[in-house]
Amino acid sequence: MARIAIYDTTLRDGSQGEGINFSLQDKLLLTRKLDDMGIDYIEGGYPLSNPKDFEYFQQVRSLELKHAKIVAFGMTRRKNTHPAEDTCIKALMDANTPVVTIVGKTWDMQVREVIGATLEENLLMIGDSIKYLRDHGRRVFYDAEHFFDGYRHNPEYALQTLKAAEAAGAEVVILCDTNGGTMPETIAERVKLVRQHLSCEVGIHCHNDCDLAVANSLIAVAHGVTQVQGTINGIGERCGNVDLVSVVANLSIKYGYEVLQPSSVKRLTELSRYVYEVANMNFRNGQPYVGASAFAHKGGMHTHAVAKNPVSYEHIDPAQVGNERRILVSELSGQSTILAKTTKYAINQDRALMGKILTQVQDLENEGYEFEAAEASFDLLVKKAAGLYQPWFERMAYRVNIEAMSNNGDPITEATVKVRVGEQVQHTVSEGDGPVNALDAALRKALLPLYPKLASMKLVDYKVRVVNGRDGTAARVRVVIESGDADSVWGTVGVSENIIEASWLALVDSIEYKLFKDSGT
Repeated sequence: MARIAIYDTTLRDGSQGEGINFSLQDKLLLTRKLDDMGIDYIEGGYPLSNPKDFEYFQQVRSLELKHAKIVAFGMTRRKNTHPAEDTCIKALMDANTPVVTIVGKTWDMQVREVIGATLEENLLMIGDSIKYLRDHGRRVFYDAEHFFDGYRHNPEYALQTLKAAEAAGAEVVILCDTNGGTMPETIAERVKLVRQHLSCEVGIHCHNDCDLAVANSLIAVAHGVTQVQGTINGIGERCGNVDLVSVVANLSIKYGYEVLQPSSVKRLTELSRYVYEVANMNFRNGQPYVGASAFAHKGGMHTHAVAKNPVSYEHIDPAQVGNERRILVSELSGQSTILAKTTKYAINQDRALMGKILTQVQDLENEGYEFEAAEASFDLLVKKAAGLYQPWFERMAYRVNIEAMSNNGDPITEATVKVRVGEQVQHTVSEGDGPVNALDAALRKALLPLYPKLASMKLVDYKVRVVNGRDGTAARVRVVIESGDADSVWGTVGVSENIIEASWLALVDSIEYKLFKDSGT
């Protein structure tokens, strides 16, 4: 199959998403990562937009990129201005990138009402800008903004703008569904028609306002476009851009097109999570292909079938995109789920034990427990049910005191912990930024002399959820703690009407799991 060029605009269009703000260093790190994955074109931004984008184009030249071409993005010249005197065109030239993307107006309404130009003048603005950049040694892509809306209102003029771009030397003309409101059948019809009128290559740039950006991009490829523009994870303004992760996976795995580097599709999960981390965003668990839930199985019938043959409920092997299968434990689980989750203990032939574990899971979930994000607590539950559990320490007592100062200063939180390890009793006290932090510090102080490997453990996340909200402030709460060390991350859960007790239960499970893990038992 032919190669489809992937044009990434995460650094520009993606940064326009609500709550997203990349630093200069972020943009340079992302550039390295995208290049390493084999992205063909990386749009760095609009060099006249802000000092950060200007500086990006200065610094990116020092990066030794292996594959990607850096692209500067900008608008056509202003009306009644020669390209050589236009500040935007000058900025694009000064960016000194091998490729420039020029965006121009395709919709006659936008020409008249937004930029206040005549239709003829707009055609000259498109042609002059592209020709000037071409004459000065730049490869030029032309983004036909609002093409599908423009064609719907004035098809003859919309096509004239594309022809003006091609005649001036545009290498690729990209059809933009800027408002994200076009249906797939219309995308297919318009792409087919454009290819009949143009000799140059055609690309597609879709937004996701109707949740159709991936479908629209794929059907455009099916009708002959050779470049897809979008962002990693679909970040961007309003409802976002097309998600290049899904586009690449579908093009490669489902259709057999050549995209990125040969081994890059297996790293899509890694790429997706890297961008989330740099953008300081939470992972989208339900994201196709790369989300944590994309290959997660919960219902007993599903887990039973997947254990026999994964294709029964999985459309691909998760390893093809660098993801993994997860078997979730819940009250919906059947014995097949418990069997799958307990394989590593070599006890899964004991049907009576499997039934015992399942009953305990269902009873605990009825009390408010949830083990989907707390697999470490589930592991400890299995050890206890199977008689494999030996406690590393015994809780004797704990106390948490919060003292609010009268001078409106920050409250002082102090925790006292008393535990027994063998014949030794440890009685420690610590202050913290809150009750959980203080408890954690006091418990570590008590255990570290005996278990020094606990020093590598850290708290990654802490979540509280009310289980039975109708009881108001007396409601039972579920606390889920995510902990990690240099090797892995694990989740534990505690439930109680007392939020401190729920936190303590989750915290103790987390420490015990760490000790079991490090001991290899």
